[in-house]
Amino acid sequence: MQLIRPDININFMGKRNLLMLLSAALLVLSLIPLLITGGPNYGIDFSGGILIQVKFQKPTDAAAVKQALKPIGMDDSLVQRFGKDEDSEFLVRAQKPDLDLSGLDQKLAQALKASYGDTFEVRRVETVGPKVGKDLREQALMAVFFALLLMAVYISGRFEAKWILSAVMAGVLVATALLTHWLLATVLGLSDTLVMIAQIVIALSVTMAACWILRLRYAMGAVVSLSHDVLITVGIYTLCGREFNLSSVAAILTVIGYSLNDTIIVYDRIRENLRKGGRGASFEQVINDSVNQTLSRTILTSGTTLLVLVCLFLLGGGVIEDFALALLIGVAVGTYSSVYVASPMLLMMPQGGGLKVSLPQPASPAKPSAKPAPKPAPGPEPEEMSDDPHRPANIRRVRGRTAKVSRSKRKKH
Repeated sequence: MQLIRPDININFMGKRNLLMLLSAALLVLSLIPLLITGGPNYGIDFSGGILIQVKFQKPTDAAAVKQALKPIGMDDSLVQRFGKDEDSEFLVRAQKPDLDLSGLDQKLAQALKASYGDTFEVRRVETVGPKVGKDLREQALMAVFFALLLMAVYISGRFEAKWILSAVMAGVLVATALLTHWLLATVLGLSDTLVMIAQIVIALSVTMAACWILRLRYAMGAVVSLSHDVLITVGIYTLCGREFNLSSVAAILTVIGYSLNDTIIVYDRIRENLRKGGRGASFEQVINDSVNQTLSRTILTSGTTLLVLVCLFLLGGGVIEDFALALLIGVAVGTYSSVYVASPMLLMMPQGGGLKVSLPQPASPAKPSAKPAPKPAPGPEPEEMSDDPHRPANIRRVRGRTAKVSRSKRKKH
């Protein structure tokens, strides 16, 4: 059974401008909810607070659950249905920095038992302080940030054999990140969230500028592609009203690795075809052929992965639903970006784009000047015709030179 013919030739690069506009539109659509809400919908992992998961054996609603929690001062909590409606399962979220957390489990059980008897089950109680949530949020952002940068360093060394320049770029980026954090947090006194966002934006801008100046085309394509995947995944995830917690960060990091793997497959085939000489084809045609040659692998791998994620999303239950959704969005966007973002970026950067960095070459020793060829020694002067009786009989004049003639031939003359 053959799903894709080996000689397939789809003009992917011919449609790159239209698809790049689509990517820009998706980025804008993804950034709108982030700008409106001031960022993702952080869960208690990042914002701090209390999370309670309760399952009831009889049907109930959110208002009744709030009323039952009033004796312990949690009647103003956010109560949401969790899972299917027939499961009668709810999540209770509360940010109560002044709430006494000692013996919370017992207090919660007594408050619910007064209203529901023994027809409930407390499945989960999580408490995170605001300081811990703030630290976790910063560490998660830095994890995503450095994952992007280190992937760029790896790509530049892996495909362009510029490990020294990659190490220099990594050092510059780390120094830029530390300097930016010191300048914005200590000198200007901005809030931690603004400092982190500004730090990531500035460091990514420096990364792209360094890739351009150092002519790291493959690294530039990887950075743009991975940033594209992360922003769209987080934006659509936020647009769906999902909670952004530690499992979401794990999904984002998984998406970065998966998308980079897809990009490496395409880049590897491009490099292989370039080494073969491209059969006289242009660089655009080499990229297009490489994408077509890896198309079967891309569709089969991404298709099976998406099939598994759809099953997890539909059948995995509420606990794993958000994680599966983030992966589902990220894998789909990552597969698209490896074809229509990472590959066209190689064409957008001109051959040898940016400033050419070259090391000084040692002066080659001067070659000794060639000696003029010696002139041939002058031959004997041709003898003149004469009536001298002593002249040898075997000498005659032939076109300005002398020649010996045998006696038999002379007698014939």
